Amino acid sequence: MSETAPPETVADLRTLPLPDALAWLREHGKPVDPRPDIDTASLRRRFPHLAHVRTRDLAVEAPSGRQPARLYRDDTVPHAGAALVWVHGGGFIGGHLDMPESNWVALELAARGIPVLAVDYVKCLGDVHFPAPSDDVLAAWRYARADSVELLGVEPGALLLGGASAGGNLTAGAVARLRDAGEALPAGLVLVYPALDPDGARPGEAPDPESPFMRLSLNFAGSPDALHDPHAFPGLGSVGGFPPTLVVVCEQDRLRPSGEAFARRLSAAGREAALHLEPDADHAHINEPAHPGAIRTLTAITEWTSRRRAR
Repeated sequence: MSETAPPETVADLRTLPLPDALAWLREHGKPVDPRPDIDTASLRRRFPHLAHVRTRDLAVEAPSGRQPARLYRDDTVPHAGAALVWVHGGGFIGGHLDMPESNWVALELAARGIPVLAVDYVKCLGDVHFPAPSDDVLAAWRYARADSVELLGVEPGALLLGGASAGGNLTAGAVARLRDAGEALPAGLVLVYPALDPDGARPGEAPDPESPFMRLSLNFAGSPDALHDPHAFPGLGSVGGFPPTLVVVCEQDRLRPSGEAFARRLSAAGREAALHLEPDADHAHINEPAHPGAIRTLTAITEWTSRRRAR
């Protein structure tokens, strides 16, 4: 698969039937984002406070092969006392480390004193399904935890895990898998507009097989039976033992019910959960650096992290 493709907007791909979108991605690779101001140099010009964030490209040895990762640190600001392993979204079929939901988010959090290791994972493009992306996220988490002091300047016990959309699914699922395997859990979990149920618009209800969410979910799961796997869809499983969790949902997002239901279940189970509703925002708003709600969401993550470390 090529690294980049001829100019093609993400919106164009979203108008295609899923099989056609998968075929396009298999042939061309990731589409070129037409926005002229989302590369790192442009972001630093737009947001001068990002100037001192240092980045370093890495690779994680994962079950699906070497997966890209990128380290973000700003040693000119006070360290928040916690660091984050961050996983982007993309419907399990797209997304990469250069998209704002990964790169800009990590730059902003690092500039606020939260070092970030942003990680990638194999995509489900027709021949790959769960647990392959989840396995890659687990490998990245173990990699970060094993060398957290050198990489991120924190002890393993101060390492957080988080993700957006499909990345929220993969990180919450990774927590469930770590818990069930008896491994050490993250100090906290950050979920931004997460896709935690087979049909995120209707958690707890019989899934609609014709909904766009269900088509992506089935492509991710690989079979109808796997749609019931609580490691693939953590909204279906037990939340017992989960770490403190911040769930961010968007007022206009059709996936909002999935995140809200998960936060309620955490609270009902006696787990520490905070729910942040971003008004006047839709899904993927943190992939839009110009969106006023994007900065509010990153501030909510920073403040939640600071409050937890202050205890």
